Amino acid sequence: MVDYASLPVREIERLARVIHPGEWVVESARPIATLLGSCVAVCLFDGVLRVAGMNHFMLPTMSRGSHSDDDMLLAGDACMTSLLNALLARGADRRRIQAKAFGGGTVVDAVPPAFAIGKRNADFTREWLERERIPLVASDFLGPWSRKVVLIPDTGDAWCKRMASSLVDAKTVEREEKAYADALRQQPEASGKKIELF
Repeated sequence: MVDYASLPVREIERLARVIHPGEWVVESARPIATLLGSCVAVCLFDGVLRVAGMNHFMLPTMSRGSHSDDDMLLAGDACMTSLLNALLARGADRRRIQAKAFGGGTVVDAVPPAFAIGKRNADFTREWLERERIPLVASDFLGPWSRKVVLIPDTGDAWCKRMASSLVDAKTVEREEKAYADALRQQPEASGKKIELF
């Protein structure tokens, strides 16, 4: 087993499993990484069981109407519930779970304040964790940055690198988030693949 704590962050990032908008993963060994713009990534971990997970969501909520279950994971309410349930299924104790959360950047200046998705995502995250009584032990929200986040599951250590968002960076993050959301909407529904939310 690799001792990730002894490696430079750049090497940990190279070995990490990368997640995209609408995804979540629970691991006990391999690091997890993601790139954020206005999206938020939440890391939940049980330090005794030494297991953790990370998600990446684009919006606080999404109405069920015309959206598939895959689309729903782009929303914080579904993505947070899925991550927590997966952690509990691995044997985590709800009383020991702690959180670290990152993102919600304002990477495109042209967005009107009423549509400040990053702030809405950050506010949603704090409210959801408070409602679930999960302590938020570290966070880095808002600001004019995109962020790269790396989590080591067996220790719960997380690194967040702020990256000054040039217009090119902002367009890249925005394009990747939109392309992923569009790809999910165009996928045919897999037979038998359903996600049950509690």
